[in-house]
Amino acid sequence: MSLAETVSCLDGYDPDALRVAKAREAIRSCLKEIQDVDVVNIRDALARILAQDIVPQINVPAHDNSAMDGYAACFSDLDKPLREIGTALAGKPYAGRLGPGECVRIMTGAVMPQGADTVVIQEVVKREGDRITVPPGQKKAQNVRYAGEDLKVGVPVLTPGKLLRPAELGLIASLGIGQVRVKRRLRVAFFATGDELASIGAPLREGEVYDSNRYTLHGMLARLGVEIIDMGVVRDDPALLEKAFRKAAETADVIVTTGGVSVGEADFVKQLMAKLGEVLFWKIAMRPGRPMAFGKIGGAFLFGLPGNPVAVMVTFYQFVRDALLYMSGREDAAIPLLQATATENLRKVPGRTEYQRGILFREQEQWRVRTTGQQGSGVLRSMSEANCFIVLEHERGAVKAGEQVAVQLFEGLA
Repeated sequence: MSLAETVSCLDGYDPDALRVAKAREAIRSCLKEIQDVDVVNIRDALARILAQDIVPQINVPAHDNSAMDGYAACFSDLDKPLREIGTALAGKPYAGRLGPGECVRIMTGAVMPQGADTVVIQEVVKREGDRITVPPGQKKAQNVRYAGEDLKVGVPVLTPGKLLRPAELGLIASLGIGQVRVKRRLRVAFFATGDELASIGAPLREGEVYDSNRYTLHGMLARLGVEIIDMGVVRDDPALLEKAFRKAAETADVIVTTGGVSVGEADFVKQLMAKLGEVLFWKIAMRPGRPMAFGKIGGAFLFGLPGNPVAVMVTFYQFVRDALLYMSGREDAAIPLLQATATENLRKVPGRTEYQRGILFREQEQWRVRTTGQQGSGVLRSMSEANCFIVLEHERGAVKAGEQVAVQLFEGLA
């Protein structure tokens, strides 16, 4: 089925006047999650996407144990002096059973002795020889961690689609599991287009600029944990571009390009996408980033991003990022929208979604946001100075200082 047939059933889909939300919906309807799986050691599983259920075969903790250093005793005996009869250490349980009026010195993590149900912390007791006096106000079962309190046999704790962070690695290891099934890494090929691009280290000739987009793209892709295929710079030559597209489609799941998707005479990306595969859309009602193409060549989905540096980053974070995470099998792809108070007037016309670069800060117990200043799509400094996008909705007009606006934080975008 073609991409056009896939999206034909979407309400309100119009490729000539495409809103951001509808573009996201159209892209998602075309994508498929990869099914290939790798088996990796726990140490190698960080930032991978889980492809199996993790169901404990043991309880964690395995035994009732002490949460503090202190004295283990029966709660009903705490109103009278206790006699210390032994010690329980982590990994070395006390072998006997407590009788009436007896207690055991116990360390954090040690197994609770038989006959004990409460732990009194060592700082509050009075000790004279082997006699322990406990002050009033204790609670039954205090400072006790029960078997299975963290993880219980047969109760699933992790499911497919979970991003494996350090906490998940420790959790899996606590169950004695040494290897896990994870989704294979998504393969993403990318290249920049344009005769004006010069390599770093080479002197600039008249009309040239240094190629920066490939470096921002590489950084954004690296944070997503995908397998990166950097194909360099491809000149504005249809034959060279076609060769690059064919090679990328043979090796990658997704192709990302920058430049060549506007209406200039040398902008060949859209035409080649149509020749080699299919273009679903190439104009979105947004700023920056209006000329963005989405389509497919062979088995690879293709995102043709604009050439301006800021537009590259905005379109990547608003469309490409979520698509790559979805295809990778991750369950939590969406970037949350938060609310803040604008500290200045913001220019905006209805009819497009705008992503202005902002600085979010705390003042007088409120979250406030201001722009970084000049908002041109070629001003990469505005991204470096910002810590968030100010997201101004499609129908919204100019914003006055003091109004609430939506923001997307940069940190945590991966």
